[in-house]
Amino acid sequence: MTDQEIIEKIRVTLAEEFEVDIDVIQSEAPLMQTLELDSLDLVDMVVLVEQNFGFNMTGQDFVGIKTFQDFYDLVITRMQEAK
Repeated sequence: MTDQEIIEKIRVTLAEEFEVDIDVIQSEAPLMQTLELDSLDLVDMVVLVEQNFGFNMTGQDFVGIKTFQDFYDLVITRMQEAK
């Protein structure tokens, strides 16, 4: 899976799960505010990543994640490490 395919899968998954228009999910947009996430939603996001991308995460992995691009980079890096 290419980086762009991973990003697109993330965008579609988040748009469906958090019921937002996919067009608001832009690289430099603030992740938490755009998706209106609270701490319970972060747990949902961890589960989504585990189910869709095949690696484990914790809430601690989200420290420092501000934008969607930060999140994309985290997922891509973790997928490369898992290979």
